[in-house]
Amino acid sequence: MPTELQSKKTCQLILALDIEDKGEGLALLERIGEQLEWVKIGLQMFTRYGPDYVRQVAALGKRIFLDLKLHDIPNTVAKAVESVGVLPIQMLTIHTCGGKEMMEWAIQAQQKANPELQLLGVTVLTSMDTDSLRLLGITESPAERVARLASLAKEAGMSGLVCSSHEVELLKQNFGDQFKLVTPGVRPAGSDAGDQKRIMTPSKAAEAGSDFIVVGRPIYQAEDPAAVIRAINTDLGE
Repeated sequence: MPTELQSKKTCQLILALDIEDKGEGLALLERIGEQLEWVKIGLQMFTRYGPDYVRQVAALGKRIFLDLKLHDIPNTVAKAVESVGVLPIQMLTIHTCGGKEMMEWAIQAQQKANPELQLLGVTVLTSMDTDSLRLLGITESPAERVARLASLAKEAGMSGLVCSSHEVELLKQNFGDQFKLVTPGVRPAGSDAGDQKRIMTPSKAAEAGSDFIVVGRPIYQAEDPAAVIRAINTDLGE
């Protein structure tokens, strides 16, 4: 696991920068300044603007969580990890449901391309609930599904997971500090849930044991994004 990530003891905020216009996104980061360390670049923005956007965000002094949720045959995922691993990123996601072999190949590629890169295994998306899983033929609850995929990730050698904050306590009980836990679906009190189903406030997520929380729309759609970030950081005890 990357030493720099290990050195952080408190829960940290990651801004999900899902703003359609690149210029607006970069301008927002410049206005926010140093009070925000981490930025998530997802599939939407990466497919539109590519690696250069990652480099531009990194040039502003931000640490980058590249959230591509890679899921394919082992060789294809490994090659993708090698490709993006040379970028100035600190975290990258793959899907645990791709299987043990796929995760093992991804880890081997990560070690080759960028030993300091934290690979994160996505478990159950926070937009999904029990009914959503049943439509896929999965009879487990989200918590049961997360626990099963976490066990598989442990066997494969993964050291980080993405999960709902509702499953953090369960993972801590079952696996201790085996995994660095990143939790999306976090909403400040009073915020619109949007398409998220399993949500929690920043302070509750931190109390549960999240290492990182991911917040997007409640920040970048606010009249004063910097004020929202300050409030969240205060909520996290920073």
